[in-house]
Amino acid sequence: MKLKVAKFGGTSMADAAQMRKVADIILSDPERRIVVVSAPGKAHAKDIKVTDLLIACADKKLTGPADVELKAVEDRFSGIHKDLGLPAVVMERISKDLRCRMNGDIQHRKRFVDTMKAAGEDNCAWLFAAHLQSRGVDAQYVSPAEAGMLLSDDYGAALVLDETYKKLNSLRRRKGIVVFPGFYGVTTAGDVVTFSRGGSDITGSVLAAAVGADIYENFTDVDSVFSADPRIVSGAASITEMTYREMRELAYAGFSVFHDEAIVPVVRAGIPICIKNTNRPTAPGTLILPERKHVLGKVVGIASSAGFCAIYVSKYMMNRELGFGRKLLQILEEEGLSYEHTPSGIDNMSVILSEKEFDAAAEAHVSKRITNELAAEVSVERGLALVMIVGEGMHLAIGMAARATAAFAKASVNIEMMNQGSSEISMMFGVQAADRERAVQSLYAAFFGPTL
Repeated sequence: MKLKVAKFGGTSMADAAQMRKVADIILSDPERRIVVVSAPGKAHAKDIKVTDLLIACADKKLTGPADVELKAVEDRFSGIHKDLGLPAVVMERISKDLRCRMNGDIQHRKRFVDTMKAAGEDNCAWLFAAHLQSRGVDAQYVSPAEAGMLLSDDYGAALVLDETYKKLNSLRRRKGIVVFPGFYGVTTAGDVVTFSRGGSDITGSVLAAAVGADIYENFTDVDSVFSADPRIVSGAASITEMTYREMRELAYAGFSVFHDEAIVPVVRAGIPICIKNTNRPTAPGTLILPERKHVLGKVVGIASSAGFCAIYVSKYMMNRELGFGRKLLQILEEEGLSYEHTPSGIDNMSVILSEKEFDAAAEAHVSKRITNELAAEVSVERGLALVMIVGEGMHLAIGMAARATAAFAKASVNIEMMNQGSSEISMMFGVQAADRERAVQSLYAAFFGPTL
């Protein structure tokens, strides 16, 4: 029998009604034997995600009592538990687990926060497994520690250790349905550690690769991936098929449907991904494949993201100075700063950074180091956005840059930076954040035509 790994996001687990939908989806296909769940998300617009409640709880505990914050988390789980009509012992186990975590060691702050954050997925998996069992299904909760989801000790941004895949492979031989909590694993020392936010996608991808799944289904609250953010481009077209490379580029540049780090495990294993809607499970969704047929000059999607800044470095004869670029990037490395792009010219070089990592103090310190150590002029521009057009069909197509720049000109948007990836399936543009939406709308019209 084929094997599918199905991951369900926070909106899919937000309340009892959604959990029943998820159970129906799983039971409709016997190939869905490994299920990954996120923590309960927002059940309505004014609701608060359980992960956010847990973070608030952890932060408060680090400075004093957090009884009110803990009760908010318990009440959320209790409401779902009650609506599902589950035995009291299920909620008793959840309450005991939450209080045990709260009473843990707070001296290691990051480890404590990760332990609290992971409670959302862990208890949701326990609760959902209990729901399946109440419907007579052979289902079992499996903890990451038991299964062998081993991660690095980078709290809040953990990486998967190589031995994880061999350990998790045994899940393929489990009988019934495995319910597995997303977002977290354990270190080799046994401490709880989480991926970056949204990391349940990574859990599902790792599991799919480890067990050799035939497909990895990622259920969310949209029918498919769209060719542009529908909040910016009303009526944006759905994407039926795309490649791993296209999804990776688009996810990096702002597409929030799928965690960009989650692409890697399934790419290595050659496993297709299907993005589907929990609320419309019969919709075909978007299939992400290793390769696909494409039309020359065809763009698959346009993505954008604000919150960037640029360090502009100028020095006459820079191109003749051996190791200049390395020295510049080494300064950033020594200051703990990662960069996004580094477009360059003969006498100048730009480094694009995330603004949230480069505050005023960091700017002053780094600028001083560059001036003193590299004898170069430095300026910093903030309030930038990155806009990316992506498509396998762009490769070798003539006139793609011309069409894009014409779209910017038509929208009266100035291009601050332009960079084409070596793969030639994407072009990145830097614009003022205030111009971002106008730029995306004009690019969409140029490459997809007017919307309805």
